Amino acid sequence: MSGLRCFSLSPPRGANTLMETSGFSDTQLQVREAISKICSKYPDEYWAAHDESGEYPLELHRDLSKDGWIGIALPEYLGGAGLGISEATMMLHTISESGAGMAGAQSIHANVYATQPVAKFATPEQRQRMLPNLINGTWRACFGVTEPNTGLETLKLRTQAIRSGDTYKISGQKIWISSAQVATKMILLARTTPLEEVQKPSEGLSLFFIDFDRQQPGLELKRIKKMGGRAIDANEVFFDNYTIPADSLIGKEGQGFKIVLHGMNAERCLLAGEALGLGYAALYRASNYAKERVVFGRPIGMNQGIQHPLADAYMHLEAAKLATYHAARLYDQSTTDETVTQAAVGVACNSAKYLAAEAAFTACERSVLSLGGMGYAQEYHVERYLRECFVPRIAPVSREMIMNYVGEKVLGLPRSY
Repeated sequence: MSGLRCFSLSPPRGANTLMETSGFSDTQLQVREAISKICSKYPDEYWAAHDESGEYPLELHRDLSKDGWIGIALPEYLGGAGLGISEATMMLHTISESGAGMAGAQSIHANVYATQPVAKFATPEQRQRMLPNLINGTWRACFGVTEPNTGLETLKLRTQAIRSGDTYKISGQKIWISSAQVATKMILLARTTPLEEVQKPSEGLSLFFIDFDRQQPGLELKRIKKMGGRAIDANEVFFDNYTIPADSLIGKEGQGFKIVLHGMNAERCLLAGEALGLGYAALYRASNYAKERVVFGRPIGMNQGIQHPLADAYMHLEAAKLATYHAARLYDQSTTDETVTQAAVGVACNSAKYLAAEAAFTACERSVLSLGGMGYAQEYHVERYLRECFVPRIAPVSREMIMNYVGEKVLGLPRSY
């Protein structure tokens, strides 16, 4: 990857550098500097304007794809960088921390993690056909899992894929599908065996890599108006006998849930990194404001009522950072080290996502409050960060479901749902 090899290991130029960078690998720091340089072209004002207009950040996607960054965790022979989720987490963290926030990171989020199951379970011919154009930016992909009537109950998905000769007919509805308005491909989880006919709920779901062509019959989109991250569209997607070729199937029919799990732990790490970046960006702005804003003849940052909440928020971000990069390291290590179990990876990744989301919320809320009335003004940007920081608390799995998971899997408590 040309973009990775041409940078030194000095702190990112122009980046918000509140985060302590000791302990990261040379490669992670190279990624941080390279991505920071790209993001420096897109200041807070760019993201505020796109938040206002709802316009997709096509320019950032173009710049990231130009040097292969979208394929950071995909094999080099396909045009990727062959790095791990540790480096991908740093990339999305840095995008978010630049002021792009969740919107900037989410512009490539699905293309980084949802391609992991494809890279692992597709045939060699499918990989060559499906992945290079995502990496080079010719295509964009969205990820179709969530449904309005199932929410977190993934095993009860109802969208059907019915085999008909050399095709499947897709019928059903998906919701909260990001980037569907600009996507040309979708990685889709659909039911190939009715729920009533499977022995285990985890059976009967299949994964597909499909053309997402809004000009073809049987596909409709409805954009969802939302609170934050408005530069990235969110959508309801309706399928009505939408036809796809049978060779869109990834892996074996009925094994889609097991396949898609391969990407879910990766997504938790990436989202944790994005949350951290948002929190550090908010804290950077708040601390600068607290040094400059003078009330009653002194900078407000001299007051412990301002200083202590911000210091507390910083320490929580630093602790969540350690949990996040520990989880990413475990995820990468598990691909070659059999002593690292998937159970350990699952607990680490879910814990990291929970802790980073909570730390980001605290940092964003306190940053708004530290700016007082100006925290409520768009021109200071922290209100935008606060609106966006709810995303990692809600998705792709709620705080409460993570606590259920840890309670059951770690503490051995009775299943509560």
